[in-house]
Amino acid sequence: MDIFCEKCRKVIGHVADEKVPVGKKASVSCPGCGEKIFFSREERPSNPDFDDTILAPPDPKPSQFRNPGFTPASSAKSVSPDTGYDFAIMDIIREAWQKTSGAKGPLWGAGILVFLIVMGFSILMGVLLGLVGARSESIAISGALQLALTVAMYPFLAGIMMIGIRRAVDLPISYKMAFGYFGFVVPIVIAAFLVSIMTTLGFILLILPGIYLSLAYMLVIPLIVDKKMSAWQAMEASRKAIHKHWFKVFGLYFVMGFIYLLSLIPLGLGIIWTMPMFVVMSGILYREIFGVSEMA
Repeated sequence: MDIFCEKCRKVIGHVADEKVPVGKKASVSCPGCGEKIFFSREERPSNPDFDDTILAPPDPKPSQFRNPGFTPASSAKSVSPDTGYDFAIMDIIREAWQKTSGAKGPLWGAGILVFLIVMGFSILMGVLLGLVGARSESIAISGALQLALTVAMYPFLAGIMMIGIRRAVDLPISYKMAFGYFGFVVPIVIAAFLVSIMTTLGFILLILPGIYLSLAYMLVIPLIVDKKMSAWQAMEASRKAIHKHWFKVFGLYFVMGFIYLLSLIPLGLGIIWTMPMFVVMSGILYREIFGVSEMA
């Protein structure tokens, strides 16, 4: 079922019917205005005209297509970038600051764990190369290990971005989410490779196309994870959607970048708040453009 905010006059999310207890009220806070929204699911009454139980034949459709609140992957892939969205830069900045409370622990916890894993992997790689010695085989091993590390970083990045997106809609978040998206490693890596090629070509040609594409592809990874899109579908959806308000999106990241630079002045202590704020801000921007499908 759709969750609709009367105050904002828009759908703020979706929830599968089976997630709502029958006959009981559930509630959620609107991420835009903070209004508490109550919703419930009523049990369908049985037909009193039948004395005997009639067993219907099994439904041949997969279960996910029988759940009215479920958006299957095939439908998610067709999400239109023509969302007609708009936003105010300072509204998103203010909301990101408010939602940073409660996000710092999970985001920094995830970041520190990923850093320790990378450091451990790097030390292990150094030990292995030391055992092999300066031979041609060591160059191949080094290249393979570095490639594996680079590939492994993208699912971690997806997890951190999804923490920000879930915080944007007040869903539970945990540092463990940074390790929950390795099932998307193939499309994410393909998308990263294609985005790298496109933006590099843009910088080589006239620089400006590279800047344009770097920003236009900012939401590719969460589209792959949240909407179950392919790499190219996510790239096109992100580019077309951000193109509608490219300068406003640029202004949003410019303001956030300026805030981040200011936070470095007091011995860099400010990044304790501004780094999570940046992640949450990106999550709010994603929510405003595409909405959030991951509601569990």
